[in-house]
Amino acid sequence: MKKHWYDYLWIVSLSYLILGFFNILFAWLGLLCFFIPLIVAVAGGNKAYCNRYCGRGQLFALVGGRFGLSRRRDVPRWMKSKAFRYGFLAFFFAMFFLMLWNTYLVFAGAQDLKQVVTLLWTFKLPWHWAYHGTLLHPGVAQFAFGFYSVMLTSTVLGFVTMIVFKPRSWCVYCPMGTMTQLICKARSGRADQDPAGRS
Repeated sequence: MKKHWYDYLWIVSLSYLILGFFNILFAWLGLLCFFIPLIVAVAGGNKAYCNRYCGRGQLFALVGGRFGLSRRRDVPRWMKSKAFRYGFLAFFFAMFFLMLWNTYLVFAGAQDLKQVVTLLWTFKLPWHWAYHGTLLHPGVAQFAFGFYSVMLTSTVLGFVTMIVFKPRSWCVYCPMGTMTQLICKARSGRADQDPAGRS
């Protein structure tokens, strides 16, 4: 099968994790993975990003599939349920807004910069070597530490479910996938209500 440029986007996801290890400010690039799927879903009304352009999904497929590090078991039914997926989305957003609050506190001068990466929302790992100081406000770095924590945590969860279940099991409950699905359903509903087919 002929390879396309987007089949190599797993390199981007892997590079992001490596760059954030050496310089935390690269974590800001992760916002692209946050906004692009939403823009694609709103503009196209489909999950093209998840199905074709998601470098993280490709990375799991490569490591779990081609390298055989997955048990290839079916994802349990409860993990596919709306209750779990929407609950995980709500939890994800709660942690995301907590990260934004901590960033605000640093910008406001009410809290010092914490040069740590929080893994699985619990374990605080020292990450001071990745921040070299800049002319920018420490709040910029605080956001980077927080966002990298989110990205690293979701990657670890993805690898765990990749090993236990099928390679791309993360895609079943990925918060971005859940949000894009909701957007696509909303767009489809509006199209169904429009007799001219306009959305």
